[in-house]
Amino acid sequence: MNPPVSEYDVFVPVYDAWAAKMTEDVDFYVELAREAGGPIVELAVGTGRVAIPVAEQSGKRVLGIDSSESMLAVARERAAAAGVDLELRLGDMRDLELEEPAALIYCPSRSLLHLPTWADRRRTFERVAASLRPGGRFAWNAFVFDHRVAVELDDTPDTIGGLAYRNHYFPADNRIEITLDSGETVRLWWVAKSEWEGLVDVSGLETEALYGWFDRRPFDEESRELVWIARKPA
Repeated sequence: MNPPVSEYDVFVPVYDAWAAKMTEDVDFYVELAREAGGPIVELAVGTGRVAIPVAEQSGKRVLGIDSSESMLAVARERAAAAGVDLELRLGDMRDLELEEPAALIYCPSRSLLHLPTWADRRRTFERVAASLRPGGRFAWNAFVFDHRVAVELDDTPDTIGGLAYRNHYFPADNRIEITLDSGETVRLWWVAKSEWEGLVDVSGLETEALYGWFDRRPFDEESRELVWIARKPA
């Protein structure tokens, strides 16, 4: 049986170009992995952009989960080329189940924003909390949404990796759509700081730190990125 087609598969050839603007997150997640005293899991591992250096530089095994088999195929090739032993699984973060509780679960690249509803996000946070060992950490990052920028970019043509696309802004649904000229679309739903706080609370986690960037600068009114670490109570 062929693996299911994911809406993210078409973006595999341009993912590196798409992610090229953000590189400082890697060192942040590497540091967390070095501090972890147990299993490490990356949600939405994609092509291994973060997981491979995390495994390489921390010396620890990383389990990567993604809903796109095409993304995972690239991650397998790159991990093999780098001599890194990644365990890669096809799966949905909303259905996260682990054989052994993790010391660190992280979700880079703003990937939690692909979850469309509060229920989806709550389910993911609850599955993460259930999958962490006491004292384990959950880390993620997401942009601080700016409506002014969204209006400026709305329906403006652009290209990346040779593929033409447009951004579309749907304020009534808290949604941004990235649509290729070929018709494929990836969707993002922005989440406010107060909503993240609510997700941490209802899942039984506790906020350890909230930063405004990966250099751990304090989060303030000028911040444009939410870099979060939550912890499961010991």
